[in-house]
Amino acid sequence: MLSGDILTMANKVAHIIGGGHSSNLYTPQKGLKVACNLPPFEIPNIKFSCMVDFKMMKALTEGSVTNPYPWVLGLRPKMWMEKNPSFHMKVAPQIKEFYTTLPPYAGKGGKGYTNLNCGHFATHYVSNKLKPEEIHLWGFDSIMDFDIRSRTDFYLPSDRGNMNTERLSATWRKIFKGIFEEFGDIQYVIHHGHNNIKIEKPKNLDIVVHKKIA
Repeated sequence: MLSGDILTMANKVAHIIGGGHSSNLYTPQKGLKVACNLPPFEIPNIKFSCMVDFKMMKALTEGSVTNPYPWVLGLRPKMWMEKNPSFHMKVAPQIKEFYTTLPPYAGKGGKGYTNLNCGHFATHYVSNKLKPEEIHLWGFDSIMDFDIRSRTDFYLPSDRGNMNTERLSATWRKIFKGIFEEFGDIQYVIHHGHNNIKIEKPKNLDIVVHKKIA
């Protein structure tokens, strides 16, 4: 479990830095900082990194990728550790928590965990376990654009073809809508280059438009 000092974050504000290209809008902020996998550039004071994929675990095990932050891991990384006990023992001091909650709007069973990307996972974890008053989302492009590219693709390639993009965009947006509705008492803020959101904007979501283009 994460230590209690997480819960006394300054002003009860959290910032989640995703892998979308608009993450380059991020500037130093007060509050808790959380990375999805690895931050796209150097960001001071990352409190922990969230990871959900087998491919990230494989890369970490092989040593082709390193992640120096404390880890909060999903179901698939948990399964990986169970099958790779030597690696688990090696990295155990970095693992702060396994979080395997699957919200019903993500789907059931294995398909649901497949639908739940790292941004969903981090947002749900911070919302559910840390309960800040505000959560700022940086680099969450799939909510705002027809764009599921991630800076993680630079070191762990994924299928970003048009058919897969269309399918994932619809699925991912539905899950974000579910998160915003489930945690209606939390104020969410998306930082992007425009305010043309691709889902119905809930009351607890604000959009901050930045001039800098990702």
